Amino acid sequence: MSLIQQFGTKFKRKDLPEIKPGMTVRVWQIFEEKGKEIVAPFEGIIIAVRNKNSLNKTFVVRGKVAGQYIEKIYPYHSPIIKKIEILGQAKTRRAKLYFIRTLSEKKLRKKLKTTAS
Repeated sequence: MSLIQQFGTKFKRKDLPEIKPGMTVRVWQIFEEKGKEIVAPFEGIIIAVRNKNSLNKTFVVRGKVAGQYIEKIYPYHSPIIKKIEILGQAKTRRAKLYFIRTLSEKKLRKKLKTTAS
């Protein structure tokens, strides 16, 4: 086993669920503020997963915060993520769901037929 593979297996996380585009998730993120460790959830739809089989795996979550839609990019194997809750799964036909950026909420619900899990 090479040095790179040993490094990769050391830092890969096995406690997180497998994620796919179209899933509605709640990501619990740890961040530090004024010396305190705070855990805050961010809820939204996964619109893209990049580098699926590597240590550099990232996913993009699009969610609504204070009336505005924002997108956050999370490294999958990062220690910043405490846990990922899967809230639902939509039936998708594409690997990247960038087209939902232009849809209204009503059209989005109609387009992605989400089933709760």
